[in-house]
Amino acid sequence: MRRVSFGFHLPRRAGLFIHGGVNSQTSMAWASTSATGANLSELVERAAKQVHDALDGNEPDLLLAFVTPHFAAMHDRLPAMLRRSFGAARIAGCSAGGVIGGGEEIENRPALSLTAARLPGVALGLRYTDTTALPDEDAPPEVWRNWLGLHDHSPAGCVVLADPFTARVEPFLTGLDYAFPGLVTLGGLASGGMRAGENALFVDDDCHHGGLLALTLSGAVQVDAIVAQGCRPIGRPLVVTRCEDHRLQRVDGESPLAYLNQVFQEASESDRQLMRTSLFLGLAVEGVDGHPDAEEATYLIRNLIGADYSSGTAMVGAHLREGQVVRFFLRDRQTSQEDLTLQMDQYTARGLPPPNAGALLFSCLGRGQYLYGVPNYDSACLLGKLGERALGGFFCNGEIGPVGGSTYIHGYTSAFGIIRPRVMA
Repeated sequence: MRRVSFGFHLPRRAGLFIHGGVNSQTSMAWASTSATGANLSELVERAAKQVHDALDGNEPDLLLAFVTPHFAAMHDRLPAMLRRSFGAARIAGCSAGGVIGGGEEIENRPALSLTAARLPGVALGLRYTDTTALPDEDAPPEVWRNWLGLHDHSPAGCVVLADPFTARVEPFLTGLDYAFPGLVTLGGLASGGMRAGENALFVDDDCHHGGLLALTLSGAVQVDAIVAQGCRPIGRPLVVTRCEDHRLQRVDGESPLAYLNQVFQEASESDRQLMRTSLFLGLAVEGVDGHPDAEEATYLIRNLIGADYSSGTAMVGAHLREGQVVRFFLRDRQTSQEDLTLQMDQYTARGLPPPNAGALLFSCLGRGQYLYGVPNYDSACLLGKLGERALGGFFCNGEIGPVGGSTYIHGYTSAFGIIRPRVMA
C-alpha cells in the first residue's frame, strides 16, 4: 500500500466524540458514535448508551441514524429500536453503503452510526414526501413555505436524504433554492440498495423505501457548508458556442474533442492517463458567461458520459446552453487531497466554529479507502483543521451541497455541514 502523508493529525479517539457548552441542558451539544457487529439490536443499545453518556444523560432533540445494508431485513424495525432509547427526539436517517460516526469512517462492514444533538432555541421541521406532488419549482415562496410547514420563518439549514431510484431530488432542490434564498441545504442519496425498494429512509417512527425527507433547522442556529469536489482544471476556460441539451458540439468555435486532443498532446504522461480515465467537465456557476478568461470562476463538476468521434462532440451529464463558460477537469487522489485542504483552509480563514458546533459529512462511495488507500481521510482532515468535535454522516450515492449559491447533486464529492449556534448581532 502506498504510504500517504497527512498534513493534519488523526483523531486521538475513534468511535465517540462529544462537545457541548458549559451546561448541555441550556447550550448546544453534540455527540456522535459508531458501532460494528452482527446484531443490530446490540449495536443500537451500545451506541445509544454512548450517546446518552456523552450528553450527560440529557435527552437529545435530534438523532441522525445511518445503517449499512447488512441489516436490510431489519430496516423496518430500526425506528422502533431507536425510539425506545430516544423517546422525544426527532429521528432522521437512511440506509448507507458505509457509515461515519465519532469521526470514524466504516466501510464494507456491518455498522450503525448515531449522531445526536441538543439544540436549545432551534425549531426542527421534518417532512417526508414521495415527491409525486411537489409544489411547482417556480411557485411563490409562500407555497413552498406552507408545504414545508414553515409559515412564520425561514430555516437556516436543511438536511435532505433521498432515495436515488424514486425521488425527484433536483426539482425539490431547485424549489427550495427559489423559495428560500440563502438557505444552506446539504445531504445525500441513500446507498446500499441496488434497485428501487432496497434503500430505507427513517422519519421519526416510520421507515420508507422510497421518496425523500427534509429536515429543517430554524431559530438560534447557523449552518455552514464546505463542498470539496476534488478536481483540478486542465486546459483553459472555454465558451460553449454550440450545444443541444446534453450534447457539447462546439467550444470557442471548435470541436470539443479536437480541443481535447490538443490538450492531450501537451499534457504530461500522468495527466494523459487521467484524461483516459478521470476526465470531467466543469460548468461555471458565478455569472461569467462570455468571459472565458475567468480563471477564478467556481465550477460545478459533471461527468462526461460519451463521445461521438465522427462529429467530434461530447455528451455531458448536465443540460448545456450557448454562452456558458466551461472547463475540463481531472480527478485523482492527490487532487482530491489538495482540494479538500484548500476548501478547509478557506473556511477556517474566516474563524473556527465554537467547540459546541457539530459536523456532518456526506461523502461519495467512490471516496474513502477506495480513493485514498487509507481509512478516515476526509474525517481526519476536518477534525485536524476544525479541532476535535462530533462528526457523523454516511457514504452516499450522490452528495447534496451548494456551489456558487445554488444547491446541486454531486458525485465523487464530500459535502460537510457545520451546525453551530447563531451569532446574534
